[in-house]
Amino acid sequence: MLNILFVGDVVGQRSAEHLKNSMPALKRAYSVDMTIVNGENSADGNGITPRSAGILLECADIITTGNHCFRRREMDELYEQSPVIVRPANLGDTVGKGYTVLDMGRTRVAVVNLIGMAFMESCDNPFRCADELLKQIDTPNIIVDFHAEATSEKKAMGYYLEGRVSAVIGTHTHVQTADEQILGDHTGFITDVGFTGVRDSILGVDKNAIISKLTSYYPHKHTYPEGEIMINAAVISIDEKNGRCTDIKRFTA
Repeated sequence: MLNILFVGDVVGQRSAEHLKNSMPALKRAYSVDMTIVNGENSADGNGITPRSAGILLECADIITTGNHCFRRREMDELYEQSPVIVRPANLGDTVGKGYTVLDMGRTRVAVVNLIGMAFMESCDNPFRCADELLKQIDTPNIIVDFHAEATSEKKAMGYYLEGRVSAVIGTHTHVQTADEQILGDHTGFITDVGFTGVRDSILGVDKNAIISKLTSYYPHKHTYPEGEIMINAAVISIDEKNGRCTDIKRFTA
């Protein structure tokens, strides 16, 4: 049995540091064999940078991203060079890769990153993209990070890939949902795994900045508040022989 820890969108560099410091205890508590972290918001000021990626790589095996993956152009070289940082596969012919395969010795695990179409930037069809990627992947152990806005589109992807992947984990909306389940007795699913950031905030951003933006006609810079940081995550247990998810548990730490 393989236990995979999937950590929801990390917001800001202080949250990345907190996750790094918390990871040893989390791995012990959940008997973690492999860790996947969505890091697309891990840099202060939005996006991901080589510095914030470096912090996350001290505690994560794979970093996935999303719609802010190209916010910082200094990441282009790292996307090309790093075998463990992926961007959404359905963003066309651009730098980086949309999936990677981690060789763990006793088994191999593929991690696929896709982005949704509804209420998001232009992208290729993620369902068709998934079909093409699955033709290339030669391990049954496949985790999909589906970075999407619409809950219906996320659930549709879960059912679309039912029986073909080990898990479909929703990211992007920063609110952990209470619908973790196993689809078709094979594919673990949760609409959104949540986020890692300050608890007393709005999606990880200073609440006063967001409220001011919503109650005035003026833009406001996103700032990161002080306070207690929470970690939203899920542990996915899979049978590494056939890729079947046997359990999925969400938690907040």
